[in-house]
Amino acid sequence: MAKKVLVTGGCGFIGANFVRLILKMKEDWQVINLDKLTYAGNLENLKGVDGNPHYHYVRGDICNEKLLEKLFLEYNIDTVVHFAAESHVDRSITGPDEFVRTNVFGTLSLLNVAKKRWIEQEVNTSVNDCRFLHVSTDEVYGSLGESGYFTEATCYDPRSPYSASKASSDHLVRAYYHTYGLPVLVTNCSNNYGPYQFPEKLIPLVISNALAGKEIPVYGDGGNIRDWLYVEDHCEAIIQTLEKGRVGESYNIGGHNEKKNLEVVELICDLLDMRVGLLPGDEPRRSLVTFVTDRLGHDRRYAIDAAKIDKEFGWCPKMTFETGMEKTVDWYLDNREWMDSVIDGSYREYYETMYGNRKLESS
Repeated sequence: MAKKVLVTGGCGFIGANFVRLILKMKEDWQVINLDKLTYAGNLENLKGVDGNPHYHYVRGDICNEKLLEKLFLEYNIDTVVHFAAESHVDRSITGPDEFVRTNVFGTLSLLNVAKKRWIEQEVNTSVNDCRFLHVSTDEVYGSLGESGYFTEATCYDPRSPYSASKASSDHLVRAYYHTYGLPVLVTNCSNNYGPYQFPEKLIPLVISNALAGKEIPVYGDGGNIRDWLYVEDHCEAIIQTLEKGRVGESYNIGGHNEKKNLEVVELICDLLDMRVGLLPGDEPRRSLVTFVTDRLGHDRRYAIDAAKIDKEFGWCPKMTFETGMEKTVDWYLDNREWMDSVIDGSYREYYETMYGNRKLESS
C-alpha cells in the first residue's frame, strides 16, 4: 500500500539518508520532508532527489502546529517518521533550552496534529493504517558498566540535557498510544555514522581535522565505548519497523560494534594515512591526537541488545564496522566540497567554544 510519509528533519544526517533510501526502496510512496534548516540541516544532503515527483520539501518548524495541520491536510499524511531533533550532547550542555523546545514541544505538536487528523477527524480509512514512528537514542538509558546491554525493558536514566529531552519525548509518544490510541512506534538506536554527518560529531570531525593536519581532540582518556551503527543499516531497520512493527512497541536498533573512542580515531587516522599519505615529515596522523578535558557527565559505555528486532523482523546490521568506516572515509574524501561548505564561520565559532579553552595534553 502506497504511503504518504511526513519525514521531519529530512535534511539532517540520518533523515537525508532515510529519504534517499525510502525513495529507492518504495518508489510509489510520497515523501514530504519538513526541515527547519538549522546548522545541521543542509539541502545539499539531498542533492539529486529534488526532481523526484514523489518527493516534496517544505521548510518549517515542527513546533508550528498550523503548518503541520496544513501539511497533514494537503498531502493526506498517514505516516510520520520523526527525526527532527537537537542531538549534540555538547550543545545541550551549553544551551539546553533549545533542546527542550525542539525535542519535547516539537514532538508534542506533531502528536497533537496526528491525533487530531487520524483519530478526532478520522480522515483516513482507518487509523490502523497510520503510523507515527519516533526515532530516539540509546542515551535515554544512561550509562552501562563493563558488562550488560540496553534492552527495551531497561529503565530510563538520562544523564545530559540532550538525553533527558529525548527521554521526555519518548514518554510523550508512548502516552499518546496508551491514552488516545495513537498508532505509535519508538526506535532507540546506537551511534550512527556514514555519509552527510555534520562535522561536530566524532567521526567527521576526526576526518576533517586529520586531513587538515590539525589537532584531533579526544575527550578524557579516549576509553568511552559506543556501539556504532552504519546509517543505511539504521534506515533499513526503520522501514522494516514501519511495515512490521507492533503498534505501541519500542525497538532497539544497534550495530553490534562496540569500540572505544580512541580505537575509532586511530582507525580513521590509519585509513587516511593509507589513502592520502602521511603528514609532512612522514608523521602518521595518530600524532595529531590530543586528549582534552572530558565532557561534563560523559557516559562511559553504551551497548544495545537488538535481539527483539532480529527475532520479530529478522533484521540485523549488514555492515561490519571496518567496511563501514572504509566506505565513510572514502565518501568524505570524494566529497570534500560538501565538507568545506558546511564548515562555515558558525561551525568554527562552535569548535572554538567546545575545544579552544580546554586544557590540552599531547598524546
